[in-house]
Amino acid sequence: MNLNFKTAITIAAFVASAAMSSTSAQTPEPPAAPAHQRSFGADPVRQLNLTPEQRELVRSIREQSRDERAMVNQRLREANKALEEALDAEAANQSLIEQRIQEVSAAQAAAMRMRIMTEVKIRQVLTAEQRTTLRVLRHNVHERRERRLDGSEQRQRRLERRTERLKQRRNRIRPLLRGNAEQQPQ
Repeated sequence: MNLNFKTAITIAAFVASAAMSSTSAQTPEPPAAPAHQRSFGADPVRQLNLTPEQRELVRSIREQSRDERAMVNQRLREANKALEEALDAEAANQSLIEQRIQEVSAAQAAAMRMRIMTEVKIRQVLTAEQRTTLRVLRHNVHERRERRLDGSEQRQRRLERRTERLKQRRNRIRPLLRGNAEQQPQ
């Protein structure tokens, strides 16, 4: 998946969970700390500091798109399944595989379009300060994901170096064993 696509999903989930987790509208939330003072462990939904009216609007936006989102996601699952079946066939049919790839691509584009349009509607509900906070949160998520990817690449390099060292050790042992086997009486 594209990194921006994942980020959009993450932010939409943050905003959606804010709408879903709201309690009764009587108690306003305390003001959020400035963006530069926020820690990674803080609740991102609370950092947006949505008003009860905003939470209700976000909930309404999510409800309006629920059925269409479910249909788009079902179409994507079916397209992926059809592609897998085409790939698993005994005789690979290139034109059928190309067609299935196009179907998956179209379904992915529809799903992304749906998520982005929902996020655009939600962003219209936010104030300028909340949109700024959302950008900071998105940036923080991006940085953490980059660090995690860097860590996994480093683990992969360590594993490759270890595998290479093991191969070198085996290569050093093997000639000795062959030499010993040749010296033994037959």
